Amino acid sequence: MIFDLSSYKNINLKNELLSGLTVALALVPEAVAFAFVAGVTPLTGLYAAFIVCLITSLFGGRPGMISGATGALAVVMASLVMQHGVEYLFATVVLMGILQIIFGIFRLGKFIRLVPQPVIYGFVNGLAIVIFLAQFGQFKEKSASGELNWIADSALYTMLALIALAMLVIYFLPKITKSFPAPLAGILVVTAIVLGFDIDTKSVGDLASIKGGFPSFHFPSVPFNFETLKIIFPYSLILAGVGLIESLLTLTLIDELTETRGSGNKECVAQGASNIVTGFFGGMGGCAMIGQSIINVTSGGRSRVSGIMAATSLLLFILFGSTLIERVPVAALVGVMFMVCIGTFEWASFKIWKKIPKSDFLVILLVTLLTVLFDLAIGVIAGVIVAALIFAWENAVRIRAKTYMDKDGVKHYDIIGPLFFASTTHFLEKFEPQKDPLESIVDFKESRVFDHSGIDTIQKLADRYSKIGKTIRFRHLSKDCRKILDKAGVVIEINKDEDPDYAVAVDEIS
Repeated sequence: MIFDLSSYKNINLKNELLSGLTVALALVPEAVAFAFVAGVTPLTGLYAAFIVCLITSLFGGRPGMISGATGALAVVMASLVMQHGVEYLFATVVLMGILQIIFGIFRLGKFIRLVPQPVIYGFVNGLAIVIFLAQFGQFKEKSASGELNWIADSALYTMLALIALAMLVIYFLPKITKSFPAPLAGILVVTAIVLGFDIDTKSVGDLASIKGGFPSFHFPSVPFNFETLKIIFPYSLILAGVGLIESLLTLTLIDELTETRGSGNKECVAQGASNIVTGFFGGMGGCAMIGQSIINVTSGGRSRVSGIMAATSLLLFILFGSTLIERVPVAALVGVMFMVCIGTFEWASFKIWKKIPKSDFLVILLVTLLTVLFDLAIGVIAGVIVAALIFAWENAVRIRAKTYMDKDGVKHYDIIGPLFFASTTHFLEKFEPQKDPLESIVDFKESRVFDHSGIDTIQKLADRYSKIGKTIRFRHLSKDCRKILDKAGVVIEINKDEDPDYAVAVDEIS
């Protein structure tokens, strides 16, 4: 239950609330920056961060995980907004949410288990690098001509010193006490020094004003017809996929950090519901944010309270606290994000590269590079495909056959290893129809037929022997294999006590 009070007995309420406040402060510049990337107003990004964070915190499948406006989605949204305008974006986000709910209802979140560990390592490393590189935008400012240039040397040195101070506070405070979130302490210390000594440095207010009202209901102003659907559906499908990939992989990462387990399907539904709502309330949509989620968990946020606190604080900033929040130095927030990058990156992947298969290390590098150069979805999908192909090849070459002749002059082939689409060629190479005696027996007791390609290969093998007037029989095949091969006239030996009983992915033949 979402509001099961018994689950909140062991939480540290102070840490949850302070962690939520820290996350809210970190959400502000990210939401503003991603809004600019998508080509929408800062409030569009802030409203999305508030609504998505609140709904997923209340109803999501992973307490402690933070969601909001993200760069992975903003990049996809930019071309849509540029070509068709922001109203089409709102409609797209609503449809995106519907697709995500469908994904959750059909319990497809379980397929995240198909993502191998090397892909997760690459995803984490790539995202850490992306977050790190994104912070360099804070070291630039617009010139009178509208071009982005690096800030002046003196301002740059000041900003770097403040960033270093924030990072030092975050690093050393936990060694002294863990009763106060280190990221929040770093933000407060740097802000106090800047305001106390009147240091001239870039602040949140220099990015954009975050002052606004409560988000109001707004039905997207787009034609309700098939032409609109043709425009928004491809974007909705891509956004839904990217959002769920990032959310479910972040969920897996937080599971590992907290040594608990979240619900992927429940998270899919919550992400979808949050995007439907944000689309109707002038938000740009969103998904899980790995950086803010790590800030939350490392600051002590373990329950739904921290996420609710983050969303509520963000709304209060927009409604009443914009003047104060706009004075927070950007350097303090950049320092927090740099520490997040350091904590997020899987440094262990450098230590284990000699201990793991080279193919796994190549997958880590591939996913990392593609995530940085293109986007998260391309990196993860490519990584899963490459890892699957490597797995298929390695299993394909493992199929082998032990052969011997019995006292009656019958040749036996004892097959060991999986028979599936990738191993069919290696399987057929084990047989010598021209050299074999008149009768042969193929035993699958130590093997398994995984797909229709395997069954088709068995039939081809039987045909080769049949054409030259020889007999080949098969033992220990499952019921569905026998059913297909019986209709093809292949000789199958049946032993009800020993024959395996497993399903094979085959097309039923009537």
